[in-house]
Amino acid sequence: MNDCLMNHLLLCLKRPFIWLSRFRYRCGYGVHSPFAFNLITNVIYEKLPYYAYRSLASEQKKKLKECGWYKGTRKINRLLFRLVNRVQPATIVEVGRPSVSSLYLQSAKPSAGYLFASDLSELFLDTDVPIDFLYLNDCRNPVLVKEVFEVCVQRTTPKSLFVVYGITYSRQMRTLWHELQNDERVGITFDLYDVGLLFFDKTKIKQHYMINF
Repeated sequence: MNDCLMNHLLLCLKRPFIWLSRFRYRCGYGVHSPFAFNLITNVIYEKLPYYAYRSLASEQKKKLKECGWYKGTRKINRLLFRLVNRVQPATIVEVGRPSVSSLYLQSAKPSAGYLFASDLSELFLDTDVPIDFLYLNDCRNPVLVKEVFEVCVQRTTPKSLFVVYGITYSRQMRTLWHELQNDERVGITFDLYDVGLLFFDKTKIKQHYMINF
C-alpha cells in the first residue's frame, strides 16, 4: 500500500475523533473578532444553495471523465467557491495537481484572471501583479507548497488570501503549516483541519483560529 493511500485511510479512520476533539470550536463560539466571526458564520458555515452548485456538479462529472482530474471533496470545493465569492479577487492562482477545484474557483469570479501551475516552472506571473487568491492543493509535496508560498507572499496585499490544502496530511505538512502560521508576513489564520487559511491584513491583530469544519 503506497503512502498516499495509507494517509488517506488513516485520516478517514481518525475523522470522527477529530470532529469530537474540535467540537467546541464550532459556529464561531467564543470568537470576539468581528472579522473572524463574520467569516466563520457567513462563509465557512454558510449553507445557502448557490445557483452555480448544480451546474458545477454537472461540469465536474465531465472533467473527471474526460481529463481524469483530481476530484477533491464537495465540502472543500464549495468552500473555495464561497471564499472567492467573498474575497472577489482580481487574480486567482492555483498550484499543484489538476483538479475540479479550478471549476469552483473560476465560477465564483469569472472575470478574475486565473492561472494554474503544476510546479514552479509553470508559475508565470506578470510583473507587479498582486496575488489576491492562492490555492495550494498538493499536500503530497510540501516542498513545492513552501517554495510557491515564498514566491507568492512577495505579491500579497492586505486583501490577499492563501488557502493551503492538506495541512494535517502528513508530519511534514503539519510542520509546514505551523511555520506558515508563524511567518511574520502572515496575519490572521484559520485551521479547518482539511485546509488552512492565511490572511495578510496586518492592521488586524494576529490570531490563530481553530474551526470544527
